[in-house]
Amino acid sequence: MTTLINSVVAHLRGKAYAGRNLIVLSDDVFLVSYPRSGNTWLRFMIANLLNPHEPTTFLNIDRRVGDIYTRSQEALLQLPRPRILKSHEPFEPRYKNVIYVVRDPRDVVVSYYHWKRKRRAIPDGCPIEQFVSQFVNGDIDPNLGSWAQNVGTWLTARQNTPGFVLVRYEDLLENAQQQLARIAQFLKCQVTPDQLRRAISLASVEQMQDLERQQAHLWKGSKGFRQDIMFVRQGRAGSWRSELPGSSLSEIERTFGPVMMTLGYRQETRAAASELSARESTVLQRVQPEVG
Repeated sequence: MTTLINSVVAHLRGKAYAGRNLIVLSDDVFLVSYPRSGNTWLRFMIANLLNPHEPTTFLNIDRRVGDIYTRSQEALLQLPRPRILKSHEPFEPRYKNVIYVVRDPRDVVVSYYHWKRKRRAIPDGCPIEQFVSQFVNGDIDPNLGSWAQNVGTWLTARQNTPGFVLVRYEDLLENAQQQLARIAQFLKCQVTPDQLRRAISLASVEQMQDLERQQAHLWKGSKGFRQDIMFVRQGRAGSWRSELPGSSLSEIERTFGPVMMTLGYRQETRAAASELSARESTVLQRVQPEVG
């Protein structure tokens, strides 16, 4: 009872984490993704781009691109406007300006598996096949839905509408400068090629891993969690090829195939590909990818 009362009081005072109860302002920009899709990487790029005089670190990132899950209403309302805020929510009509980051679900689930190990949410011996089944069913974080549900709500509601830009993680890897320039244009931010290169360099995997080793014990995103598993992992595409069993690969592609197809993620298993019905393919033609 005491814990409940304290939570209610904290919420009323604006001290509780904002989360879904976030007070949304008219000029807010939201950096949205399903978890483990490159949100933090892009947060660092954007923060470094908009703050050219001081590099972004794990200790100041939340004051530059606020996290609605680790910051209170009070703290977020103190950020300079227009605010840029991190979110993992499925489609939220109050979010008017959205940068949505999407990543191949096969890589997402592998990264998610190790992230949950880092948080001690699953033991080291947890079979990845079991985790994949929970991931596919949307049971890992039920409030966020499955990968396809989360991504699909945004594509269906906002694709090709004003105030929405879709960024693929893989396109960021291939040509970060081009993709970051698109985002800068979306943010109405005039930048030079040198500024783009600086922001990308300061958010490299090596740079972020160095920062994590120095600051992980102080950052809310990893404080108190296992330090032998990195938050910033490999920063590449296709690691699922060496980590996903064939049965898990088929399960993901069979279930998420329609959404994967429309985003340009090629299926590897014939069995999964053959299960895409003509009806699903027709529906998918209505949602075309904007991959830059």
